[in-house]
Amino acid sequence: MINELGHFALILAALVACVQAVVPMIGAHKRWPGWMAVAEPAATAQFLLTLLSFAALMHAFIVSDFSLRLVVANSHSAKPLLYKISGVWGNHEGSMLLWVLILALFGALAAWFGGNLPATLRARVLGVQAMVGVAFFAFILFTSNPFLRMAVPPFDGQDLNPLLQDPGLAFHPPFLYLGYVGLSLCFSFAAAALIEGRVDAAWARWVRPWTLLSWVFLTIGIALGSWWAYYELGWGGFWFWDPVENASFMPWLLAAALLHSAIVVEKREALKSWTILLAILAFGFSLIGTFIVRSGVLTSVHAFATDPERGVFILAILVIFTGGALTLYAARAGTMQAKGVFGVVSRESALVANNILLAVACFVVFVGTLWPLVAEMLFDRKLSVGAPFFDMAFTPFMVLLGLILPVGALLGWKRGKMGRALRQLVPGFGLAVAVAGLVWTMQTGRSLLGPVGLFLGTWLVAGAATDLLTRVGRSRDYARLLRLPRADWGKAVAHGGLGVTMAGIAGLMAWQIEDIRAADLNTPYTVGAFEFELLGVQRVQGPNWFADRGEVSVRRDGAEIAHLYPEKRTYPVARMPTTEAAIHGGFWRDIYVVIGDAQQGGGWTVRVYLKPLANWIWGGAILMAIGGALSLSDRRFRVAAGARKAVPAGEVPAE
Repeated sequence: MINELGHFALILAALVACVQAVVPMIGAHKRWPGWMAVAEPAATAQFLLTLLSFAALMHAFIVSDFSLRLVVANSHSAKPLLYKISGVWGNHEGSMLLWVLILALFGALAAWFGGNLPATLRARVLGVQAMVGVAFFAFILFTSNPFLRMAVPPFDGQDLNPLLQDPGLAFHPPFLYLGYVGLSLCFSFAAAALIEGRVDAAWARWVRPWTLLSWVFLTIGIALGSWWAYYELGWGGFWFWDPVENASFMPWLLAAALLHSAIVVEKREALKSWTILLAILAFGFSLIGTFIVRSGVLTSVHAFATDPERGVFILAILVIFTGGALTLYAARAGTMQAKGVFGVVSRESALVANNILLAVACFVVFVGTLWPLVAEMLFDRKLSVGAPFFDMAFTPFMVLLGLILPVGALLGWKRGKMGRALRQLVPGFGLAVAVAGLVWTMQTGRSLLGPVGLFLGTWLVAGAATDLLTRVGRSRDYARLLRLPRADWGKAVAHGGLGVTMAGIAGLMAWQIEDIRAADLNTPYTVGAFEFELLGVQRVQGPNWFADRGEVSVRRDGAEIAHLYPEKRTYPVARMPTTEAAIHGGFWRDIYVVIGDAQQGGGWTVRVYLKPLANWIWGGAILMAIGGALSLSDRRFRVAAGARKAVPAGEVPAE
């Protein structure tokens, strides 16, 4: 009964989305307040109905209702509760229902908190958001229905992919989708502004909080996925330039560019066309990511589905919405004339440079991701584009971005003084050079990657600190720092977080030590400055798995510093092994141990990695997310946007 209720609620939500997509748009065109007012209750009803449908599916997973085909394929009665819940979105159909739920949530949020928007713009934003919802409701109901029944329910299920039975992967998709799908609201704002033919400072102020919210969620989602890959897959890497990893990274880059571009629109009413284009492309790349994950056109460890029919449907959605918005963009280009002017040396110019670097970096990742597909289609050649290409092609743009950020943050609006900004940064530059020189000396002339990365990281952190300290002025009244707007603190923390992440990536890649050997029991051996000894291997059993668990003693200078317990698990239902690395974390480095198979001559295969600054990567990501949240909490984001005058109740503002 609950399953039927969930299915029925999903159908009703699709019908409500159809009403929301049509009636408010007609009302905005005809300027009928009653028709426009339909958008807000419809958005709320659509969200509540979709939430009811999602709750019904979650109930089926929690109680192990094997009458549903989806539960049979992705759950098991012996699975822990957390993974029964995460199994709801650990598959194609359930993850698409989560996708639509978040899409409806953002539409409802726009309805609940969009009271200060002009009536016509609000109606059109919610109408466009509902159009996207209609497309995905149709996709779910016609190609990916999560409520399909089994003719003969089995006694038990086939279990969830063991790689997904992990806390990191339990929370990674929801955060990632909150970022992915949140960009749909930026797209809706852009499309609504194009329909109205008006893009101004107030529009930029309305769209910035939604962009920032999406970017924060994307940052958390990507960081969780990277952290999971680091400790779960057993190869010790944090990023593989996998097509699906790239699919989430490209919208993140464009969302960062959109966030900075909207600032220029708000402050100077310049870059209007570029900002609208970024809003369209950011969501377009989210749709491209959805296509890559679910079409099977590119091979990935993260892919959900390989059904060509589903891929074609998503491709059609991508073409219709992105192509339609770009067509409207071309038709309205003449109405988006820039009003503000600014000098070559100014904060606006620095933000333009920031946008160019982020957009080109995104294009590089896009070309590298899709080139194997293009080569196979056009040249009948199977190619693989791996980490070496991305490292060489992508890194220079990030280095330039890191160099520019602190300088641009200190330049004045409209006309800045480069000499003044550089003088303020002299202490930070000196500190960065000193750190790079110290690192170069300590590593005795090895790769430049480490010193350059630590220089950039220090430069960004010092630049962020300098930006805050300049607000104190000559008075040296440091209490003024506590009275600064939260957006200023958020910017500094986010930029500093980027520096910490850059330093962590450089340190790990430059100085990692790897050792793979057949380790005999109770036989110490040395890796780097540490001594390792495999003390034993035991057979252990979990709720739905069994494992070989090793016990490894780690010593330094004769003193034991850690006991590590790496595991190699086997999930009998799914018939799939997984690696559970044992990690002794620290501020300066991680000790990472993985156990493999037993050897014929005795002993076990053991891999040891020493990973300097590994935790800085995720620490920096946390700082970036905190910085975004601080900016989002600034009261200026919660106050009525722009200088719109209040409109009497029932009256429609003039175009």
